[in-house]
Amino acid sequence: MTASPIPGTRPSLGITALGTYAPPRRVTNADFEARIDTNAEWIESRTGIRERRFAAPDEYTSDVGVGAVRDLLARDPDALLEVDAVICATVSPDALMPSTAALIAMQVGLTGAAAFDLSTACSGFVYGLSVAQGLILAGTARRGLVVGAEALSKIVDQDDRNTAILFGDGGGAAVVGPVPQGYGFQHFVLGADGAGGSSLYLRCAAPRLPGGFEMGETVGMNGREVFKFAVRVLGDSGNEVLAKTGLSSADVDWLVPHQANIRIIEAACERVGMPLSKTVVNLGRYGNTSSATVPLALREALDDGRIRDGQQLLLVAFGGGLSWAASTMKWWGGAPSLVARAEREAVGV
Repeated sequence: MTASPIPGTRPSLGITALGTYAPPRRVTNADFEARIDTNAEWIESRTGIRERRFAAPDEYTSDVGVGAVRDLLARDPDALLEVDAVICATVSPDALMPSTAALIAMQVGLTGAAAFDLSTACSGFVYGLSVAQGLILAGTARRGLVVGAEALSKIVDQDDRNTAILFGDGGGAAVVGPVPQGYGFQHFVLGADGAGGSSLYLRCAAPRLPGGFEMGETVGMNGREVFKFAVRVLGDSGNEVLAKTGLSSADVDWLVPHQANIRIIEAACERVGMPLSKTVVNLGRYGNTSSATVPLALREALDDGRIRDGQQLLLVAFGGGLSWAASTMKWWGGAPSLVARAEREAVGV
């Protein structure tokens, strides 16, 4: 096991535990045929989605987030030790206040930890990883819990063919903390362009955006504009973060993209120079779960053995804002308790 970093040097930080949750209710493409002008084959051919999960009537985003944390704890009961910051990335919070992060923290035994929500839509989980890293490096937190959780079925117009067929519910939870040297996060690229806000939005207090764009009451999307933006920004941000890390696409073992649309993923792969065979795709079973797509895809690839210890990963995502996020990281397959043990052994304790 690699020894602890030399005092005064930047510690290596990464994901030390990861859990996910998807509500049990499956909604297939065929379920939309009786209600809106579409058919199952049309949906799958244009999006790659076959089914998605919907939360129960009395199940909301905090419940989904807690489900992901409980899965994390089932995999590593000690995963939350020393966690003193909780970040929830979501666009479907239970309430604007209290934060969904605080509600999750309360239910998983982290009352008293710093807790706040982060709103960058589908790029939120990768944003959250970067924020957690920053809090730890600043000395504000020892470990962070980053939750990407959504109950999008509650805020999407289920009679709108443009959006209803795309979105599902789900959650992922990751602990960010020390990992052995040479592993963990390498670089992040984050960005946003509010001028594109009218292409993907959800109204809150204001009826219109700056410039006078009138918003509807549910999620609104200009699919053509979002597609063009997504393909460009996923490729550009992925290439930018690879350059910052000193890597090329040939050095990447797995690309883990936001799961929005199979055509977007295919086009983004081409721009980054990654084959689809080295790209984690589980869109067909979950649809677009916004901030939960990256952890859901990452956990699935870990469980089936595709992603292994020491492999080079590239995470890319885009979302409302319009926002984008990318990260390079070298996966470490240990657990927080093993890091603590390595640290003790390094100093002879």
